[in-house]
Amino acid sequence: MSARDEALLAEVAALLQDDAHGDHPLHEALRRLYHHYLAQRERLERMIAIADGFQQGAQEDLHATRQQLERQQRRQRKLSRIADRFQDFLLERNQELEDASGLDPLTGLFNRRRLDEQLVTLVSRAIRHDRPLSLAIIDIDHFKSINDRYGHAAGDRALVALAGALTNTLRGDDLCGRWGGEEFLVVLPDTRLDQAESLLVRLGERLRHLDLALDDAHRPTTVTASIGVAEHRPAEAYQDTIRRADQALLSAKGEGRDRTRRAS
Repeated sequence: MSARDEALLAEVAALLQDDAHGDHPLHEALRRLYHHYLAQRERLERMIAIADGFQQGAQEDLHATRQQLERQQRRQRKLSRIADRFQDFLLERNQELEDASGLDPLTGLFNRRRLDEQLVTLVSRAIRHDRPLSLAIIDIDHFKSINDRYGHAAGDRALVALAGALTNTLRGDDLCGRWGGEEFLVVLPDTRLDQAESLLVRLGERLRHLDLALDDAHRPTTVTASIGVAEHRPAEAYQDTIRRADQALLSAKGEGRDRTRRAS
């Protein structure tokens, strides 16, 4: 068996042993196919050993064995073709898992790792084409009080609702992700600082009037957000742009929260 086939068998075995895939509709079929293949391979190897041991004195048996071997080889080739299809499936599944690993499991937004990857590309593109790019950090004011009053499950529902409001308010080319906790990072390509500030002020207004519907008595539950925004400088690492946006965010909080402040 080739190293490639061995690697494929190992990959199939690992997939079968992973409890995360136990409910997949193809899991049982793959398990049966895998064990059937192993049994057939063991049988084939045993038959080859027997044929080699009795080659001199059993020409007729060897002929029958060769015929059976040919049938087994045809079966093995069929199994190999099936294995190739399963390999394609596994590659697709791996890609899906890779895509999922870049998403925040609660909100469905990009997580911090994927945001970093996207920023490298977007900042390089902005520099290459001499286009503006602005970054903003959005922090939900007093979010801890929501968890304390309504519980963490309600806090999670609030974050999902806020993520949806952000996504629906931003433009098509804008990028939004969960930066951590109740903080969100917004990337605004082709947007200068004054344009970004106007857009984020409208966004803050949208969040201010968003009813999170967390109160069992059906009283409106609303939040506000503090926002810091900075425009990327051509000779600046994007991490420094984020730090300047974060300083602007601290200014917004220090001035009483529920406002947008731009970096100097």
